[in-house]
Amino acid sequence: MNVIPLVDVMMVLLTIVLMTSTFIASGAIPVELPKVTQDQKAVIKTAMIVVDNQGTIYFESAPTTLQGLKEKINSLGRETPVLVRADRYVAVQACVDVLDLLSGSGFKKVGLQTERGQR
Repeated sequence: MNVIPLVDVMMVLLTIVLMTSTFIASGAIPVELPKVTQDQKAVIKTAMIVVDNQGTIYFESAPTTLQGLKEKINSLGRETPVLVRADRYVAVQACVDVLDLLSGSGFKKVGLQTERGQR
């Protein structure tokens, strides 16, 4: 019995599963992250805030306003790590507003996610 065609089919199925899992894990809100040249320490993902290129703020994938974000983060512990993903083309003030809100609320573990760029 010739099993080579069966192996080919299994390899195609494995490729499809791996590609699909990559798309699912990357997140639902598309942002183009800024690039850095230095390695960054890994941040444990517990709370995520996203600012897209239009300046819309998302907390845990749900759109919100700056005031709504303030209300939502008040329920979190101050030692909770927070990851901010801001689009590289968003106005700097939108990102600073979010970071200022987190700092003013007493969060100690705040990270800004970036991608490694070319040197």
